[in-house]
Amino acid sequence: MIQSMTGFGKHVIQLPAKKITVELKSLNSKNLDLNARMPPAYREKELELRKIIASSLVRGKVDFGLYIENTGGDISAQINEEVVKAYMAQLAAISENQGDNAQLLEIAMRMPDTLKTERENIDEEEYKAIEKALKEALVEINKFRSEEGNVLEADFIERVKNLEVLLSQVVDMDPERQHDVRERLEKAVNELQADIDANRFEQELIYYLEKYDITEEKVRLKNHLEYFSNTLKSNNSNGKKLGFISQEIGREINTIGSKANYAPMQQLVVQMKDELEKIKEQMLNVL
Repeated sequence: MIQSMTGFGKHVIQLPAKKITVELKSLNSKNLDLNARMPPAYREKELELRKIIASSLVRGKVDFGLYIENTGGDISAQINEEVVKAYMAQLAAISENQGDNAQLLEIAMRMPDTLKTERENIDEEEYKAIEKALKEALVEINKFRSEEGNVLEADFIERVKNLEVLLSQVVDMDPERQHDVRERLEKAVNELQADIDANRFEQELIYYLEKYDITEEKVRLKNHLEYFSNTLKSNNSNGKKLGFISQEIGREINTIGSKANYAPMQQLVVQMKDELEKIKEQMLNVL
């Protein structure tokens, strides 16, 4: 079972005087990259909330948003007189209607920081509600990640099956390849029209064929594909482990291609590389 690093989760809790909204969005990343957005007054709880998120999401580029809407009027807002007066003075300096204070005041009140708010510290009940909303949002985003992971898993299974089919074609073709290589060597030697020691030629031919033997690569590639499939079935999402296995698969495919020295087999290798490249692209998003 694998999980994607792409996901979205949201949960809303309504308190008597506040509406609490938590949103989580995640994309792929090598490690946990958490960006938190919340009202300044709630920053004192940021580290605790980060720990909760990190323990659940583990990896990914995560955007965490905490939004507080006051529905009961427990925050008292006061006019920031010094800021408003400063705005009015500046507006009066550039305005033709310097005597119209009402108009200047109306404009000044639309400017930033003209209201200052004072609030008490977060009470225990409110923090518990925030914590509950966060945990519910984490459930939602993990559900989303699992659903995306199922799609990725189905794609991986299909790609691995394609690689297994191509490998079986390589195995079936190998005797033909060895025969072709041998014939080409013998033809090249005959065209030299030189006297050669038959025993020495046979030894050199065997050495050359052994050098281009791909038996070990075929066995290792088959084992890597089986290991990849078994890792997909594990209970945990092992994106990094699957990434390492796909690198080993690529190494064996490349070696077969370099040793093939036979055009039909090299065409199969190109198809195998194409399938593996599609796996690697999707692997970037696996948790």
